[in-house]
Amino acid sequence: MSTKKKNSSPLAQIAAGVLILAAITGYYLYEAAGRKAGPAETASEAAAPPPAATGGLSRDLATGPLAAFLIHPAPKPLPGLSFQDGTGNPLTLADWKGRVVLLNLWATWCAPCRKEMPDLSKLEKELGSGEFEVVAISVDRKGAEASAAFLQETGVGNLRLYVEPSTKIVTDVQSAGLPATLLIDRQGRELGRILGPADWASTEAVALIKAALAQK
Repeated sequence: MSTKKKNSSPLAQIAAGVLILAAITGYYLYEAAGRKAGPAETASEAAAPPPAATGGLSRDLATGPLAAFLIHPAPKPLPGLSFQDGTGNPLTLADWKGRVVLLNLWATWCAPCRKEMPDLSKLEKELGSGEFEVVAISVDRKGAEASAAFLQETGVGNLRLYVEPSTKIVTDVQSAGLPATLLIDRQGRELGRILGPADWASTEAVALIKAALAQK
């Protein structure tokens, strides 16, 4: 009997570990699985016109420095996201309805955020308009003053200051960490996302945003 008890304990620990790992990474594994087409999906895609002909986002756009970007098979609804501008005025994602948004969550203590912030600024400089904006929201608990100093220190002059120091928005978008970046269409729906830094000044990033802008 003692032998059976010793053998069952490691199995129970392994099973528990598998369940915990699945709970943490389930969302991203689900999204990644969505990128692999089954036989039926492959057949339907072959019969359909190329995404570029319809102005849709193609999974082929997730390449090079954006290879980790997860493009959803269909736009996903988002909850009401609330935050503030640099002077404390309340804002919601609905204020950008009719525009394409690249929503980025960052913090002053986040080293990868510091690395990608200048690239986000370059993207905003190149494509920012009445049709598109990089909305970079600081979730730093130190508030607007520390976040503004960070933007000045890193030489980011093309991004407006937005803050959400309660960090509730991180939970609302179901992000597992920072930085997190979501591409949002004109109806306020999520087209895709990436967890971690990316080269947003790359030609691949520009192509991704232009494909989103082509959708009406």
